[in-house]
Amino acid sequence: MSELAAPCVTPALHTGRVDLTLGYVPLTDAAPVLVAAAKGLFARHGVSVALAPAGSWSALRDRVAVGAWDGAQMLGPMPLACHFGLGGLAANLGVTATLGRNGNMLVLSHRLVAELGGLEWPLAAATLAPVLAARRAAGRPAVLAVVFPYSSHNYLLRHWLAAAGIDPDHDVRLVVLPPSALPDALADGTIDGFCAGEPWGSRAVDLDVGQIVLGSVQLWPGHPEKVLAFSAAALARDPAPALAATAAMIEAAAWLADPANLAESIAILHRTALPAVPPAVIALAVHQQIIRSAGGAAIALPGAIVHAAAATRPEPAHAAWWLAAMQRWGHAPPDGASAATIWRPDLWQRAHALTGLPPLPIFTDYPPFSRSL
Repeated sequence: MSELAAPCVTPALHTGRVDLTLGYVPLTDAAPVLVAAAKGLFARHGVSVALAPAGSWSALRDRVAVGAWDGAQMLGPMPLACHFGLGGLAANLGVTATLGRNGNMLVLSHRLVAELGGLEWPLAAATLAPVLAARRAAGRPAVLAVVFPYSSHNYLLRHWLAAAGIDPDHDVRLVVLPPSALPDALADGTIDGFCAGEPWGSRAVDLDVGQIVLGSVQLWPGHPEKVLAFSAAALARDPAPALAATAAMIEAAAWLADPANLAESIAILHRTALPAVPPAVIALAVHQQIIRSAGGAAIALPGAIVHAAAATRPEPAHAAWWLAAMQRWGHAPPDGASAATIWRPDLWQRAHALTGLPPLPIFTDYPPFSRSL
C-alpha cells in the first residue's frame, strides 16, 4: 500500500503556559477535542492545552513519536501500529479514552457506479465483485483509498471486500491519502473510491464527484473509531495533565450527546476545523443523516457518528479486535497480545472521577468483529 501524500503540519499558535500539546486531524469526529477547548472544559479542569491540527495521520503519528506533541486524537489501530514500529517510527502510548464510534463512509466514483449498472443501498461487496474482476482482467484494477495503512477504514474495507471473495491485496489497488485530499482525488480520477471519516464522504457528494454506497455503521454497528492517546513519556512525567484532559473530553462527549447542543457543535466544527466545508455538509452526520448522491434527499443513518460519555471507556477488547485484523493481513506479528495493555481503562476511571458525572453504564458492544476475520 502506498502513501501518495503527507501534507505538512501547522500547529496552532498559543501563548502563555501550556501543559499539553495535543494533535488532531480535522474531521467531524474530532468534535470531543474541539468542544473541550471551545467550551472551556480543559480550563475548567485546570489544564492548558494547545491543539495542533495535522494534515495527515502519518504527520500526526510522527509528531507524537518524536515527542513534539504529548498526545493526540488517533485512529483506533494506530497505537498498536506505533507499538510495533509499523511504518517507520515506534512509540509507546497509553490510550485513556475512546472518542467516538462509527463515522466512516465508503464512497465510489460516478464512473465505478456506472459500471455497476445502478446503485443498491447499502451496496453489497458481492455486487461490486464482478466489476472489480473485470477491471483487473482489463489491466486497470480499481484504486481505492484509505486514510492510513493501520486504520479502521483499511480493516473495515478489507473485511467487506474479503467477505465477498475479493482479495484486497490483489484484486484492487489500495492507496493512502490524507482525508481532505480524497474528494479532489476522486474528481480527477486518481482514485475510484475511498473509505474515510466524515465530512469527506458527504463533501464528495456535495461536490458531485461520487456517491456514498455504505456507512461503517452498516458494516459493524458500534465499532470503536478514534481514541485519545498520550505518549508513555508524558504519562510517566506527570499523569495529572493527561487525566485532566481526558476528563474534559469525557464531559465533551456528554455535551455532544445532548440534542440541544447539535447546532452549536456544528458551528464549532466549522469555525475551528472545517472552515472550507459548508455547515450543511458537516451537519449531516452530526444529525445521523447522509445524502447518497448529489441532489438527493437526506436519509436517516442512525448511529452515523456516536459521541457519548458512556462510550468513552477504552476497552482492551477493542485493542484485541484491531490486533486480530492487523494479524490477519500480516501487518502485525502473530504474538502481540501484550499490546492490549496500551488501552488504559484504569486511567480513564481516574479521569472519570474528576468529572463529577454519575457512574456510567457500560456502552453496549456488538459481537467481536474480529471473530469473523
